[in-house]
Amino acid sequence: MIPDTNTTNSLSPSPSSTQWKETAGIADGFDAYDDLPERLIGYPAVFGAVGIGSPGVRTVLDYGCGPGKVAARIVAASEEVRVVAADIAPRMLDIARSRRAHPRVDYQQIDSGKLLSLADDSVDAALSCYVFINVGELAVLREIATEIHRVLRPGARYAVLDTNPATTGVRFSTFRSGEPGRTYRAGERRQVLLDQPGGAPPLELVDHHWPRETYLDVLGEAGFTDLRAEEPVLTDPSRLPTPAGDHPAEATRPPFLIVTGAKQ
Repeated sequence: MIPDTNTTNSLSPSPSSTQWKETAGIADGFDAYDDLPERLIGYPAVFGAVGIGSPGVRTVLDYGCGPGKVAARIVAASEEVRVVAADIAPRMLDIARSRRAHPRVDYQQIDSGKLLSLADDSVDAALSCYVFINVGELAVLREIATEIHRVLRPGARYAVLDTNPATTGVRFSTFRSGEPGRTYRAGERRQVLLDQPGGAPPLELVDHHWPRETYLDVLGEAGFTDLRAEEPVLTDPSRLPTPAGDHPAEATRPPFLIVTGAKQ
């Protein structure tokens, strides 16, 4: 799902960033993860933010598509849309093509961050889910945003969905991003735990902490305007299973940050 920059970050003594490109087992574990909070909260908000389902959105770029879960939900949400789903990790694309093949989804390999098959001004909407948090260098974030700005048509919107830096360390229904009680600096590596099915130990990953301002700055520097940031919460707590009498953290603590901008 995520570009692999193979970088290290001197701000933290923790292990190096998750190597999505080289490690097949990580891709399989990520695919097995039940992204229920994302399905209930994050993805609907992102789809709405970029206009998926509206008449003017016919081609959508899913940059950092991973195992194809988001692309599959995009085509399920709109019978007219076509998705270009791109990722740098071969194993992620293998999973996507074998488990989520669809005639309106074109899975492509990202080549050095570039979308070589896409012309300028050729895409009606774009999104990146859990991409920025897996990049440890601001320069690479800027390159991603600039490339996506290039392929979007004027008036189109780009949305970035990541775990919320304001709720780092909170234990949500199926994941925890960051250690409780710890304050992270911009770009610092942090531990991520994703629940696995059947009571298996959680999948442990390492991503990067970026404050809300970083997302706004990166999109603005790439030329995006009408910048917006959203932190949605779960409106119906009964949709997430919890012990009797408890409320899921997602009902009061926003698990995701969504930042969007438009190309003029």
